[in-house]
Amino acid sequence: MYKVLIIEDDPMIGDMISMYLGEEGFHVIRMETGQKGLEAVRQFAPDVILLDLMLPDMDGLQLCKQVRITSSVPIMIVSMKNKVVERVGALGAGADDYMSKPFSMHEMSARVHALIRRSHLYHKASEIKGVSGSAVKDGKPEAVDPMQGDMNKISLDLHTRSIIVQGQTVETTYSEFEIMKCFVNHPGRVYSREDLLHTVRGFDSYVTDRAIDVHIANLRKKIEDNPKEPRRIRTVWGVGYKFVY
Repeated sequence: MYKVLIIEDDPMIGDMISMYLGEEGFHVIRMETGQKGLEAVRQFAPDVILLDLMLPDMDGLQLCKQVRITSSVPIMIVSMKNKVVERVGALGAGADDYMSKPFSMHEMSARVHALIRRSHLYHKASEIKGVSGSAVKDGKPEAVDPMQGDMNKISLDLHTRSIIVQGQTVETTYSEFEIMKCFVNHPGRVYSREDLLHTVRGFDSYVTDRAIDVHIANLRKKIEDNPKEPRRIRTVWGVGYKFVY
């Protein structure tokens, strides 16, 4: 049974979501404050978090950032705020999806299922692939990153869903890791924003091209020596992005 943590102080909305997801077979708990929500992340170990941005004791974006320090659990923001700048800010803080209130319970459930499905697919993949992206082929380990082992190169750790940069582990959000996985597995290939949107969200979630730009900017800060003059994640003007070793 998958576990959902709802961090929402509005009892009516919180109870509606809890009841709907509970009837669909999820194990749901709800916390009304950010502090209790943080404690629940550690103790409850949810498969997905539904987070309101306006909480009585702390800003939801700050809570999202704190969760991201120690966890890559998918986070979906559920908020009355519906401006593009607010969506972009939430994605930049580490959120994986965003829904504006009021919303369809059916769509909300579909997005929760999609986030958990993608997350657990890659957790299952990590069970048959070794640390730093090693896989088994003909009984021998095979590296996902062809440049693995060089301290100056980039590799992926599928167990922790993090990036290894110059021998140092760099934490990523769920969406950042999915984008980086595409890049590392297909260096030199040009990905349009639409390609990356489908990779991160699937076809059933509402996002914008700007969301991909935010993720790319965050990744450049994490892997580039100079994010303002990126050498690895390059912009292909009029098309999208590509990764270069």
